[in-house]
Amino acid sequence: MMKVRRWFVAVLLLPLAAALHAQPVSFAELARHAQYETVKISPDGEYLAATAVVKGQTVLALIRLSDMNGKLVRPREDDDVTDFWWASPKRVLYSVGTRVGGYARPLATGELFAVNADGNGVGMLYGFRRPGMSTGSHIQRATAEYGSAQFISAIADDPNHVLVAINSWAGDGNELSLPAVYRMDVRDGSKHQLIVAPMRGAQFVADHRGRVRFAFGWDNDGNLKVYQHPVDGDGWQLLAAESKNRSIPIAFNRDDTAAYFTCPAQGAFGICRWDPASQAQTVVWSNPTVEPDYLLRGLAEDSVLGVGFMDGRTGTALFDGQSTDAQTLLALMKQFPGESVRFVSGSHDGSRSVVQVEADVDPGTFLLYDAKTHKLTPLLARMSWINPERMAAKEPFDFAARDGMKLHGYLSLPPGHESAKHLPMVVLVHGGPFGIRDRWEYDTLVQPLATRGYAVLQVNYRGSGGYGYDYEHAGWRQWGGTMQDDVTDATRWAIAQGIADPQRICIYGASYGGYAALEGVVKEPDLYKCAIGYVGVYDLPLMYRRGDIPQSSYGEGYLKRQLGDDPAALARHSPINQLDALKAHVMLVVGGRDKRVPPVQGLDLHEALTKRQVAHEWLYRADEMHGFYDEAHTAELYAKVAQFLGTNIGPGETVTGTADAGHTAAVH
Repeated sequence: MMKVRRWFVAVLLLPLAAALHAQPVSFAELARHAQYETVKISPDGEYLAATAVVKGQTVLALIRLSDMNGKLVRPREDDDVTDFWWASPKRVLYSVGTRVGGYARPLATGELFAVNADGNGVGMLYGFRRPGMSTGSHIQRATAEYGSAQFISAIADDPNHVLVAINSWAGDGNELSLPAVYRMDVRDGSKHQLIVAPMRGAQFVADHRGRVRFAFGWDNDGNLKVYQHPVDGDGWQLLAAESKNRSIPIAFNRDDTAAYFTCPAQGAFGICRWDPASQAQTVVWSNPTVEPDYLLRGLAEDSVLGVGFMDGRTGTALFDGQSTDAQTLLALMKQFPGESVRFVSGSHDGSRSVVQVEADVDPGTFLLYDAKTHKLTPLLARMSWINPERMAAKEPFDFAARDGMKLHGYLSLPPGHESAKHLPMVVLVHGGPFGIRDRWEYDTLVQPLATRGYAVLQVNYRGSGGYGYDYEHAGWRQWGGTMQDDVTDATRWAIAQGIADPQRICIYGASYGGYAALEGVVKEPDLYKCAIGYVGVYDLPLMYRRGDIPQSSYGEGYLKRQLGDDPAALARHSPINQLDALKAHVMLVVGGRDKRVPPVQGLDLHEALTKRQVAHEWLYRADEMHGFYDEAHTAELYAKVAQFLGTNIGPGETVTGTADAGHTAAVH
């Protein structure tokens, strides 16, 4: 399965090959940040831009393809580059964010910067912080502006301008005004307002000629609103049918003759092609189980090839299987059987494209495809030190919950023990909880567990994303209710299948998953031997008073809709108030600078357990946030979790060596 992939890894890092096979996979290796995350090729095919992690900071790497030489553009202070876009063949825009921990994406500052493809000409185009950054000289016309800018699109045949949406900050900066779209000059940041959104929090879709055609967003009650702006008219028109059906515009095709929408398709989830002339939609893809993930890119920039989706494993649906782009992709897929293969970026003429190959055991590699020579060349590996053959695979499964709802999940078994039965098992609950899902991909929380001999069970409980609005809505106000029952039912399914030893099961999760772990052991005290709460919520009413969610009216609306607004009910479903039922051993992991789930959540539970003289493991890092980010701290976490599991549910298999953060025993 991984034969070709192994060859590329060897090409990239021959000196490490022997070491990778001679030594067991250490927690230090598993804790390392991905070296590259996203790669995009310039419109002329001459340069690459990529987000790269250097000494823990995400920077922008600019690489000349002719000799693979490049430069790094570093954000100021501790900021990370969060996204970037080619505005023209020689100019790149990028946004930055402040880090909120290893478990959540950096919080965007709303600032926009630009840099030339050769690494020169760094400038701030928009932002609230005044000039004086360490990234380079500032364009003199850039002045402090209090708001958030979001890139919408480049403009065909206009290399000097892009479309951006700007939300001006009002009051204390937590409430936003109506966003407006501007045509911005990428050389000096000057801008001209084009249109104002019909609602707060709106997102925009423009065609390739720089005309804003759609706006959509969710109001404070969670209702989707979709608007159209006529090309030759004024004002926004509410698309009532699309709003009611929760049908969202995604993008225009390359020649602007049609747009693509998500859409319902006779009881299934679909992608529709929208005709501007007739205003009619035609279903071009549908699936009865899952929503689309993304539109598949073709060889050329802005070309659309089909739909990517995840029904268990990664799926690919092509609109025209006989096209040159489709035939090229199918040929590439044959070279990497069992892996996900797709074009992620292309030059304007399609002569050069970036291909991404990844899988559940493979963090991913970026390769360059030359359409003229049909040559495929390795470029950058996300985590070149990871050998896919030594990682645990994810097997999709589905089952019926107690009320008949069909649920989906993943089972990872220890490498080399895929047929083993009655294993010690960790139920790993994803965070969110709403709109997030476990996926068939390399998982940095799964591998430290499965490679140590534990079966790892993940379930996309109701409320998870990817299965439609009704599936997600079914989880609203169900913290400690049916969402928790789904996790319980998945655990019992694994026992019934003979996968898990019923006497050796632990439940583990981060953020909402931390809540589910502790709620699981007080709601089902005889099912789990231990629980690990990682930056978790344990006092539900406290969510209305602490943390960054209730600091805006939208956040308050989210809590009322999806968490619930009955203080008594929330208190009943809070683990901190149910400790009389606790039998399992507990481990709590807290970051002292966590703003999403403030440390008081973990500290209060720690104090409550201490007062009851309940022994428990406690890992507190004052300088960490919502999930550990520092590699050494993450490796320490993995080691302490392994030690806690070994004490409470026993090792998965006989191990040799020393289990520590730097060098951990291999599973035999």
